[in-house]
Parts: sequence; C-alpha cells; structure tokens
Amino acid sequence: MERPAWAPRSIDITVPSVARIYDYFLGGSHNFEVDREAARRAMEFVPGMPKIMQANRAFMRRAVRYATGEGITQFLDIGSGIPTFGNVHEVARQAHPGARVVYVDHDPVAVAHSQAVLEGDEDADVVAADLRKPLDILESPQVGRLIDLNRPVALLLVAILHFVEDADDPYGAVAELRDALAPGSLLVLSHAGYEGIPLPPERAEGAVDVYKDIRSPLIMRTREEIARFFEGYDMVEPGLVPLANWRPDTAPEDEDPYAFSAIAGVGRTA
Repeated sequence: MERPAWAPRSIDITVPSVARIYDYFLGGSHNFEVDREAARRAMEFVPGMPKIMQANRAFMRRAVRYATGEGITQFLDIGSGIPTFGNVHEVARQAHPGARVVYVDHDPVAVAHSQAVLEGDEDADVVAADLRKPLDILESPQVGRLIDLNRPVALLLVAILHFVEDADDPYGAVAELRDALAPGSLLVLSHAGYEGIPLPPERAEGAVDVYKDIRSPLIMRTREEIARFFEGYDMVEPGLVPLANWRPDTAPEDEDPYAFSAIAGVGRTA
C-alpha cells in the first residue's frame, strides 16, 4: 500500500482509525482504504452514518457560535480529529477575530494534519494527548501559551466520550477538566446512543460491532448516563436533546431522520 506524503511514518496504515473513518464520513481525503472499508461495513447496518457525522459537526458549529455570542474567546477542543472545513478556529473567528483555540487528539494523522493546517497561526495550536489524562492536556505548553484558565473557556467534547470505556473513568476525566475551568465556562458535548436512531437497536448494534472489531469500542450510553457528564454545570436551553434539536438554524422537520441520532447539550459552570 502506497503511503501518502501526509501520513506520518510512525503510523500503521493497515489498521483503521476512528479519526480517519470520521474524516471519510465527512467527505475528507485523509483516510486509507482500510478506514473506508470499516466505514462501509458500519454503513451496511446504519446507512445514515455520514448524516450523523455531518449533524454532529453542524451542532459543534452552532455551539461555537453560541459561545462566542456569550463573549467566550478561548476554546479547548478535545478529540478534535482531522481538520475539515468549518473548524472551531474558523467558526469562532468569524465573531471574534482573535479567538484562541487549542486542539487535542491522540491520533497521529489528526495531530500532523492539524499542525500543517495551523502552521503560522499564532492563536491556535494542537496537542498530542489523550482525554483520559487531563493533566497532560492542562499542563501542556500549548494550553499554557494560549488558554487563560482564569477566564471562561469553551471545552468541546464532541463525539469523543463514546470512545472512552467506563473502566477508563470518563466521568472522572470530565470532572477534572471542569474543576480546572473558570466560572462561566461552557461544556459542549455530543454522545452516541441508541435513542433517536431511526432503526431497531439490534440493527444499529451491527455498526457498534464494527468499531469493536477495530479495537475502538463505541460505548452507547443512555440519556441519564450522558447527563451525568454535566454534573457541576447548569444546562443551557434547550438542555440535552437530539443533535438537530439543539438551537437549530433550520426547521428540524426538514432534517434527515438520522440527524437526530445522537444526544447533545451545552452546560455552564456556575
């Protein structure tokens, strides 16, 4: 298999990666045949996978616009993935030209590509780190340089927590990040679950099994389990809702049924 110039030498291009599968679903070009094959297998069970990913990105953009409207100018995007059109720094700077953004991912392709995209950008950077180790993120030089933790921050955990198993204590990691944030900070979160998918759960389970097969288990949590991530936050209206129902730009009834397939919400620290 030909290794493209953008693929770091350290990565095994025979093993699928969730960041590159996501990139494929969004129509990106930073993925390999092995990623596309896994994506197509998942789509055999849940044909609307690309629509779910697009709805997820659209929610992220609306939430970033909401945050800038609330006067927040610094963003910490954990599990940021491979940059595609309409990234956090692009959306935030439409409202605040000097908005500062730190992206965090543990996928080497996502990190390498982010570095290339952000080259020469004084107000944005990327950290190679894992959500499961919040201190590695909070104490990184990039966060130290760009994020003032004494002022409100928008923390983005968009479509990432469903890749963290309960054994790795995702609730503890989210609480540790929350405790580092100034009052008035926002948590922007979306999470996969069976609720809202326009298919029987046993059918959707086939797609979940594809992720299990590539050793990136997709943890489908209930609304109650997802709500627990917002402990210590006050929910922003309309609360925890399907992706397409969070402050929509267009009439939700015009949306593809798959756009309601994950739960999303924004909370504010008191």
